[in-house]
Amino acid sequence: MDYNRSPGIDLHIHSTASDGTHTPLEILSRAHALGLAAVSITDHDTVAGCAEALGAGLLPEGLAFLTGVEISTAPPRFFPLSGSIHMLGYGIALDNPRLNAILAHLRDSRLQRNPRIIARLTALGMEISLEEVVRSSGSPDQVGRPHIAQTMVKKGFSPNFNAAFDTYLGNGRPAYVDKYRVPFDEATSAIRDAGGVSVIAHPGLYSAQNGLMSDATMAAFKTAGVDGVEVFYPEHSDRETAHYAALAERHGLLKTGGTDFHGGMKPDVDLGSGYGDLHVPAVLYTRLLDAVAKRARHAGNA
Repeated sequence: MDYNRSPGIDLHIHSTASDGTHTPLEILSRAHALGLAAVSITDHDTVAGCAEALGAGLLPEGLAFLTGVEISTAPPRFFPLSGSIHMLGYGIALDNPRLNAILAHLRDSRLQRNPRIIARLTALGMEISLEEVVRSSGSPDQVGRPHIAQTMVKKGFSPNFNAAFDTYLGNGRPAYVDKYRVPFDEATSAIRDAGGVSVIAHPGLYSAQNGLMSDATMAAFKTAGVDGVEVFYPEHSDRETAHYAALAERHGLLKTGGTDFHGGMKPDVDLGSGYGDLHVPAVLYTRLLDAVAKRARHAGNA
């Protein structure tokens, strides 16, 4: 992979519309200051951040923007996993009714889950109210585990954000409550209906449970509607990056990358560079944009 080192892109960013601490406009301003060529805001289960970014008017000169979202899906039967497969959707129409209905269901399910998590923490001796968590988030409609973790740190119940998940909030921990997940094929189909392309987020994180994905598994994902793989990611080892890049090339899938930037929620992960050594080449954005345009042409001819 002999890519030009400049400029870079970041196609995995969270704003205050979900569990990030930077507003969409702050993200655009910072991306421009860093000299990034393109970004996508991929908030969890909402396109509100993208709508805010586009509604502001002209983008900073030289910075391209692509609509995005990150959806929690149920693992398909051919890839058993404890937890979710996160699906990134790019180039989506923000007003697509089917996609927005799915996202609304996910948000409602999260809001019903939060009081149950807080009740478990209270039973463990940590007095936290939903009102306190909402104040941490700044948006009552987008409260989730990251905001609960943030409140735990503020109140001295956990030394840091990651420890809150590792000790209490993570899967299998005493305050964990399972959540609704969109069926995998329904998520890929809805993204396609919205004119977008589907990308498996951070596959290396799933490798920790199931080992590196095989050719057969990647072929099954492609059959299930996946268009690409997030190859470049801060938590990926060099081995994982090379493995998933090769899988994508062999199976004719797009390669993408991003930092999973959350601002203060993940203070060690910076926009555009992750832990300081991540570079996602701009040519991948061009190929992604071509795929989105091709999908739009096919939809128009259908």
